Amino acid sequence: MKSHYPKNGRVILHIDCNAYFASVEIANEPSLEGKPVVVSGNVKRNGMVIAANYVARGFGISTTMPLWEAKQKCPNLIVRQSQFDLYRETSSEIFQYLTSISPLMEPASIDEAYLDITDAWELGTPMEIAERIRTEILERFKIPVSIGISTCKVLSKMASDMQKPLGITVLRKRDLPSVIWPLPVNELHGCGKKTSEKMNSIGIYTIQDLAKADDYKLKTTLRKNGSLLKNWANGVDERPVDKDAAYDYKSIGNTTTLEKHSSEEITLVEVLERLSKSVSKRLSNKRVVGGTIQITIRYAEDFKTITRSRKLTNPTSDQKEILHYAILLFRKNWSGDVVRLLGISLHQIEQQKDSTKQLDLFSFEEDAAKYEKKEPLTKAIASLKEKFGDQTIRTGYDLLDNQRKDFKTGFNATDSGN
Repeated sequence: MKSHYPKNGRVILHIDCNAYFASVEIANEPSLEGKPVVVSGNVKRNGMVIAANYVARGFGISTTMPLWEAKQKCPNLIVRQSQFDLYRETSSEIFQYLTSISPLMEPASIDEAYLDITDAWELGTPMEIAERIRTEILERFKIPVSIGISTCKVLSKMASDMQKPLGITVLRKRDLPSVIWPLPVNELHGCGKKTSEKMNSIGIYTIQDLAKADDYKLKTTLRKNGSLLKNWANGVDERPVDKDAAYDYKSIGNTTTLEKHSSEEITLVEVLERLSKSVSKRLSNKRVVGGTIQITIRYAEDFKTITRSRKLTNPTSDQKEILHYAILLFRKNWSGDVVRLLGISLHQIEQQKDSTKQLDLFSFEEDAAKYEKKEPLTKAIASLKEKFGDQTIRTGYDLLDNQRKDFKTGFNATDSGN
């Protein structure tokens, strides 16, 4: 398979979720499949369309269209109120899945990501890997994606836009003159309305015009941005896929799909324990903490998904604290029905060194003393476990965990995150 990969260059995929918000609503409510669906930020006040599935687009409905106009075009239109917590959680799950293909994954927005698969050649050719990703995201998350394959970010991004929905497009540098250059300059990724207007003012109307433009004119008109966009028009983009940029997304989490769906509380709490350990480890490794905790519960019978969150008094990366609040949220919101998926994520991520402990006015001295003692100990324990294994140091809580595991009910799960 290695022969399908360049000896010196990179192979980068751009994965773009199609009609994302509407697709998540349909995934959450499968009976909507095949029907015209839009998402609005304010259904009660007859707001505007912020997402439309492809069935709705067939009626001429588009984003930013007022709802009243959309309903005129399609009287049977189904409108759903936006659920941004659900959209964020779903994208987090998809991003975590992508890291199982390659650790070099960089979210570009809530519904798109770059994936460098250069070193994943053992999994197959670039096309085979792209087909696998498309199939598995559709099967696991019920979300259609289009994928661009190229040697750099900008070309893979443009390739993913060429065949929607569910398309896979390969774009090589040798394809530029016939495929990319004839396009209007505003269709180059990164070239917005104002920038394209400035280019038009100096005679640049197509991407080919930009690719061959005079450097001095570009610098005079667009400054540094001019040379950057000219490089992109020629398929030159040196930006690496930055896996650490994932944490600019402001959430770190893990989800688990249970191979044996369960309604046994002890089993589900054990899942939350595993998730809390994984999330805590990822936070600690990055030296960051989270200020809001969120859990995800997906039921087995109807695939209904709920997300619930609460703001923490103090940002944390501590596993026991994460587990404590996750269990509180779970017990408060679980219906008792059979569960197929659980997730824990922390939001409002910040650097550990920048976080401030908010101490209660009436317990300042006690809390401060506990905090000062606990933080170095927590870090030391985490360091020892990282070096020598999880069983090196065990607390009384851990020993109690082991006793409770004697009552397990056949739990087995597949983690979607690392």
